[in-house]
Amino acid sequence: MNDELLERLEAWHEEDEYEEIIDAITEVPEEERDYTLVNHLGRALNNMERYQGAVEQFLSIEEEGQNDPLWHYRIGLAYYYLEQYENARVAFEAADRLDPGDEDTQEFLEWIRNKTAEESTETSLEKPVETVHSVTEIKIEAAPGLDAGSTGFWNDSPAYVDQYVLSPPTDEQIEAVEDQLVFKLPKFYVNMMKLHNGGVPRYRYFPVSQVENDEEIQIEILNILGVGREKAHSLCGEAGSRVIIEQGGYPEIGVVLCECPSNSEVVMLDYRESGNAGEPEVVHVNKAKDYKITWLAPNVETFIRGLVNEENQPANLEGSL
Repeated sequence: MNDELLERLEAWHEEDEYEEIIDAITEVPEEERDYTLVNHLGRALNNMERYQGAVEQFLSIEEEGQNDPLWHYRIGLAYYYLEQYENARVAFEAADRLDPGDEDTQEFLEWIRNKTAEESTETSLEKPVETVHSVTEIKIEAAPGLDAGSTGFWNDSPAYVDQYVLSPPTDEQIEAVEDQLVFKLPKFYVNMMKLHNGGVPRYRYFPVSQVENDEEIQIEILNILGVGREKAHSLCGEAGSRVIIEQGGYPEIGVVLCECPSNSEVVMLDYRESGNAGEPEVVHVNKAKDYKITWLAPNVETFIRGLVNEENQPANLEGSL
């Protein structure tokens, strides 16, 4: 492998220039990428939260990685954020055997133990959910948003809380964010954020009308951006709405509400019909398909109500965007 390229990759990792890493490595023909290059690519994809892509890269060098604790750690991290906790546990335990006592590995193993214990308790206490969750099941109220007790809507793992969840916004903070975005945020969304400001929902799939989209059955979201700027993944954060739109070249139609697992897709509040102070529609924008805009819902409340969890996917569903 080119030593100069390796030095650039290391420098870019230090500077958090992950897109540069991905672009540089993908320019190398796939058959010419060695173990080190693929590890760099998988690591960068993890840092860009493109976890499924990272898993695919790491699995392509699985045989070579069996005795490398970093390989196990990095694929374990990707599995963890994909909520594939059993795969993550196996990977982190392997990393721990190869490099005993690593604090980060131990922390992930503890999170996995806590997470699986929580899910086991919830399974024993709750009745099975049928098809899509209803208003009652996630306690959505017509006026104020999510009920304060509806914690089942959110996946509040320690890692997700640390990365995405902010303190409830004050009216002044909401106004400041709206001024910066130049858009009035929907009342339902604002009240929802006052109870739980951003995060990763357990319900991450939204069925797409076949009238609107001939190719896909549903879209998947990664998170719901909170009101604020303290966390990178909040509306006005370092990786927030304006940054996503400008860096990704997305259309100037409103505000990014949700990121998607694919780095080329977002869910947006679309103000084209309503104007900047009106009630926006919700749309999906796919950069990889020439910024195709797919209409999802007439408003945020309808979008939230329409989300389903993984267990509620139709039996014949093969995948998602």
